[in-house]
Amino acid sequence: MREAILRGDFVAGQRLVEADLTEQFSASRGAVRSALLELAAEGLVERIANRGARVRIVPLDEAIEIYEVRMAVEALCAAKAAERIGAAEAEELRTIGSDMRVAVAGGDIMRYRQLNQRLHQRIREISGQRAASDVLERLRAQSVRQQFKVATMPGRPQVSLPEHLAIIDAICAGDADAAEQAIRLHLGSVMEAMRRASES
Repeated sequence: MREAILRGDFVAGQRLVEADLTEQFSASRGAVRSALLELAAEGLVERIANRGARVRIVPLDEAIEIYEVRMAVEALCAAKAAERIGAAEAEELRTIGSDMRVAVAGGDIMRYRQLNQRLHQRIREISGQRAASDVLERLRAQSVRQQFKVATMPGRPQVSLPEHLAIIDAICAGDADAAEQAIRLHLGSVMEAMRRASES
């Protein structure tokens, strides 16, 4: 169910009917209830008295707050990744950057989005910051809809590509301060795009 919500199979505000979910996921009613409680604790689902559950709607102001926290934690991860990066990991990040260039040049937004997620995931892994990684995964899940909206804005990949390449360059150079600054600039840009998307 979590993956279905993150993929956008269920839309924000959509009612989650236990009987339908048991059939869709071939699970018992008890397992579905347990999953809904866990997803509610993660902030992906909200339970409404006498109405069941629905996919939680995250308002813009909360999404901005989530990104402000993400900015602080991802900046830490980027700095730590720059301190710990090895040659093989640097090559992997550079390959992701090259693949991102190809995706943007070819107008493949979905591929670019996958590479974006992969890049941020590898930075967290390279950083060795497990607690930070857990926090970021929960925050990412709560703001997935805003991420999708921003990622599919016309011209957005052309804006974020150089931001991602700057992050990769700083980490691969072992420059913790530049990596931290590059992540902050990138996520600041995402927040600004979220504000513009909500106005349009």
